[in-house]
Amino acid sequence: MFDIQEQLKLLPDEPGVYLMKNKNDKIIYVGKAISLKNRVRQYFQSSKNHSSKVRSMVENIASFEYIITDSELEALILECNLIKQYRPKYNVLLRDDKTYPYIKVTVNEDYPRVMKVRRVLKDNAKYFGPYTNVGAVNDTLEIIHNIYPIRNCNIDIPKAIKNNARPCLNYHIKKCIGPCTGHVSQKEYNKMIDEILLFLSGKEETLINLLKEKMNECAMNFNFEEAATYRDKIKNLEEIKEKQKIDSSSMDANQDVIALARTEEEACVQVFFMRNGKIIGREHFILEGVEGSKSNSVLGSFVKQFYMEQEYIPKEIIIDEDIEDREILERWLSEKKGNKVSITLPQKGEKKALAMMVRKNAMEYLNKFSHLNKQKYEKSIGALTQLTELLNLETVPERIEAYDISNIQGVDSIGTMVVFTNGKKDRKEYRRFKIKTIVGPDDYGSMAEILSRRIKHGNLPNLILLDGGKGQVSAVQNVLDENNIQIPLWGMFKDDKHRTKGLVNKSQEIVLDKTTNLYRFVASIQEEVHNYAITYHRSLRKKSLTKSVLDDIPGIGETRKKNLLSHFKSIDSIKAATFEELLEVESINKTAAENIYNYFKINNF
Repeated sequence: MFDIQEQLKLLPDEPGVYLMKNKNDKIIYVGKAISLKNRVRQYFQSSKNHSSKVRSMVENIASFEYIITDSELEALILECNLIKQYRPKYNVLLRDDKTYPYIKVTVNEDYPRVMKVRRVLKDNAKYFGPYTNVGAVNDTLEIIHNIYPIRNCNIDIPKAIKNNARPCLNYHIKKCIGPCTGHVSQKEYNKMIDEILLFLSGKEETLINLLKEKMNECAMNFNFEEAATYRDKIKNLEEIKEKQKIDSSSMDANQDVIALARTEEEACVQVFFMRNGKIIGREHFILEGVEGSKSNSVLGSFVKQFYMEQEYIPKEIIIDEDIEDREILERWLSEKKGNKVSITLPQKGEKKALAMMVRKNAMEYLNKFSHLNKQKYEKSIGALTQLTELLNLETVPERIEAYDISNIQGVDSIGTMVVFTNGKKDRKEYRRFKIKTIVGPDDYGSMAEILSRRIKHGNLPNLILLDGGKGQVSAVQNVLDENNIQIPLWGMFKDDKHRTKGLVNKSQEIVLDKTTNLYRFVASIQEEVHNYAITYHRSLRKKSLTKSVLDDIPGIGETRKKNLLSHFKSIDSIKAATFEELLEVESINKTAAENIYNYFKINNF
C-alpha cells in the first residue's frame, strides 16, 4: 500500500520530474521541478489556492514516483519526452502531431541533388523550410528540375565514370546533363546549384538579374538558342516571385511567430513560419486539457511539445505573450539548435504588429473550431444520451471500447480495439492484438482471447461493443463472467448489404433508426474498428511479403539489404559472392561482410 504522506517525507530537495498515478497505476500528470520536495508537497497542502483542474487531479492521485536529474534543463527535456510517451490526462497536450517537409540540397556531394525530406540531419547539406504545404514543395521541386537539368539519382558518380556506366533515361530526354558520363565539370554543374540556392534563399531578384545579364550576353553573341533558355528561366522565376508573400522588411529574418487564442476550455495556437523575411507557411494547433491552466503555462507547454518534434529551429521565436520557463526554454532550444535561439516578446514596432496579426488568425480559427466543435459535441452527447436510455445503462458511458477480428481464410488472425472517450475517438488508446492461442477461423475464440488479455490491464470501459452478433457476445460474456466483471456488452450486427443495422446482446436485438444521430454514432464506431483491423492486417501482410532471407542476418537492415540487391541483382548472386566482392558494396563493412558470408556457408544455401 502506497502511503502518500510517508512518501512525501522522503522527497529529495533536487531537480527532477514527478509522475502522478491513479488507482489503476496509470500516469495522469507529468511535471518538472527545481526542488521535487517543495513542488510535489504543494499539491497535498491546502487546496484553497488550487484551480479546479488541480483539485480534480489531486483527488485521483493514488501514488507518485519521481526521477532525479542533474539540472532543471535535463528535467525539462525528460518532462517533454514523458508527456509525449504517456499523454497524461491532466497535462496540456498538443493534439496535432505534425512533421513538415524540407527541401534539401546535398552540397556535401560533388554533384549535389535537390530533394524533399522530413528529417534534418547534421550532414553539412543545406535545408530549406519547414513548409506546411506539401503540394507547394512538390511544385517547387518540379519547377527546379524543369529549369535546371540536375541529377536526382543517388549513384556513385566517380564509380559510374570509372566503369563507363550507361546514363539513365533522364540524360537522354535532357532532364539531366549527365555528370555520370564524365563530360560535365563540377564547376559547370555547381553553377546551376548556386542559382538554385539563391532561389531557395528567397533571393529571386538577385537570381533574375543574374540570368538577365547572361541572356543579354548570349543575345549579343548571337547565341539565341541559349538566350531563349535563360528567357524561359526568367519567366518561370518571375511567376513564382509574384506568388510569394512578403510580410517583413527584415529580409534575412528566420523566425517563427507564435500566438495563443483561448477560451476557458479550449485553446488554439497559430504559428507563422518566416524564412528570409517571407511567410513560407502557417499552421494552427488545438490544445487539450487547458481548463484551469494559466495562459503562460499553456503557451509554454506548446513551445516545449512543438519544438521537441521539430527538426529545424529558427534563430528567433516571437511570442505574443510571456511564457512559463522562458529562460530555460531558450537554453534548451539553443542547445538543440547548436546556436543562440531567442524567444522575443515584442512591445512595439514591426514584430509586435506581426505577433498581433498571428493572434488575430488564431482567434479567428478558434471561433470557427469552437462552433464546429460545439455542434459535434452536441451531436455526440445527444447520441450518448440516447444510447444510455436505449440500453438502460446506469450512467452515460464515458469510455466505450469496440473490438473486431480480422483474418484471411482463417490465417494470421488479429484483433483490434478502438476507444471513444466522451463520444470522441481517442486514438492514443487504440490497441492491436496478434491472436496467440486460437488456430484457424474461430472469430468467437479469438474475440474471447483478446478480451481475456485486455481486462488484465485495468482502466476498464463503461461499455463494450463488438463487431459481430450473438456468437461473439456470448464468447466475451463468458470471459467477463469468469473474471466476475460486470460491464454492459453488445454486438453491432449488419444487414445483408454489410451496413450497420443494430445492436444485439444475449437476450435482445435492437434495430436502429438510420435517420438518428445514435445510428450514425454506432455506425461510425463499427466502421472505425473494422477499418483499424483491416489496416493492421494489411500492414502485417505487406511485411510478410517483403521479408527476405537477408532479414535473418545480423547487422543487415533495410539500407544494406537494398544496397546488396542493387549491387548483385539477386539473392543467388549474394550467396555466391566472395568476401572481397561483398566488401565492394556500399555500406557493407568487414563485420557485415563476414556475417553475410558465414550465414550462407553455415546454412548451406
